[in-house]
Amino acid sequence: MKFTETKLKGCFILEPKIIQDERGYFMESFNERTFQEGVGQKVHFVQDNQSFSTKGVLRGMHYQTGDYAQAKLVRVLQGEVLDVAVDIRPDSETFGQYESVVLSAENQKQFFVPRGFAHGFLVLSETATFFYKCDNFYNKESEGGIIYNDSSIGIDWGFDTEKLIISEKDMHLPMLQNAKKAW
Repeated sequence: MKFTETKLKGCFILEPKIIQDERGYFMESFNERTFQEGVGQKVHFVQDNQSFSTKGVLRGMHYQTGDYAQAKLVRVLQGEVLDVAVDIRPDSETFGQYESVVLSAENQKQFFVPRGFAHGFLVLSETATFFYKCDNFYNKESEGGIIYNDSSIGIDWGFDTEKLIISEKDMHLPMLQNAKKAW
């Protein structure tokens, strides 16, 4: 497994070693020891989630606050998405900056988004099955979010905004400056 830290300290792109032959392929998608060594921190995942979405669906930008903050390890099982993390750690040098990566069933890349980041994704293929591990349990009262088109962040989704499919809840998220504090 290759670990590449992004410009956002603590966020990593993971690329598995894929062994292919005439039968197909094999890869190790997760190994706790290798993962913890690769990201340089102890993370213990306690919950797995999966979603299915169609082209143009944008889910985000979400996070959990306080004692329920979550780190996530995300990947795509089928299809392709643009995955985005925004640094919302107030004392960080990269506060308000984002990192994006294309994740697909074809490239098998994963994205590690630690606590203190908002996270979201946009489906680029006709459909996509998105899978993620969380290191803390979901808590509705601890939900936080940032509007996907906050001009202070300037996320380049690379997609026609007229064709986005966004939930009513996500359409009414605040800008970063007015968002619920993560800590």
